[in-house]
Amino acid sequence: MLELILFYIFGAITIVSAILVITQKNVVHSAVFLASTLLSVAGLFLTLHAEFLAGVQVIVYVGGILVLFVFVIMLISLERSVTERQFNRQWLIALIAAAALITEFGYGIYRGRDSFLIPPADAQATADTLTGNTQIVGTALFTNFLLPFEIASILLLVAIVGAVVLSKRKTQVD
Repeated sequence: MLELILFYIFGAITIVSAILVITQKNVVHSAVFLASTLLSVAGLFLTLHAEFLAGVQVIVYVGGILVLFVFVIMLISLERSVTERQFNRQWLIALIAAAALITEFGYGIYRGRDSFLIPPADAQATADTLTGNTQIVGTALFTNFLLPFEIASILLLVAIVGAVVLSKRKTQVD
């Protein structure tokens, strides 16, 4: 029962903060509400017993992507962006996409449990027979997929070093 209450609380925080991300005129406030959205999605993952996804959500999105957004916000000229037109003319496309999404949600709610791919309660495994999903991912990552994991980490390191070199070269030219 507590998990269900927490799920609804995190869901409400996610929806409200996501709406505030796109309605705020100040980009710094939008970034703060984006952090709130991403953290509440991590809370949703925790209520669904997906600890690994919650950890990845916090580390990658809050710790990485959001920091990148804040750096971009600091680097752009805020004085120039205030004088430019803030909104574009894509309201029709946004309304069509929102109507399609509302229709999909309405269909899912109308069809109920039968429309989702949820197995019956007796087919689900008990918590005692399951191993933690973090342990399964870790075991697979460091046994079967060790070489691709190391190659990806080297590629990310090269990209970071390249970005630093390119930014230093650009600042020296200016």
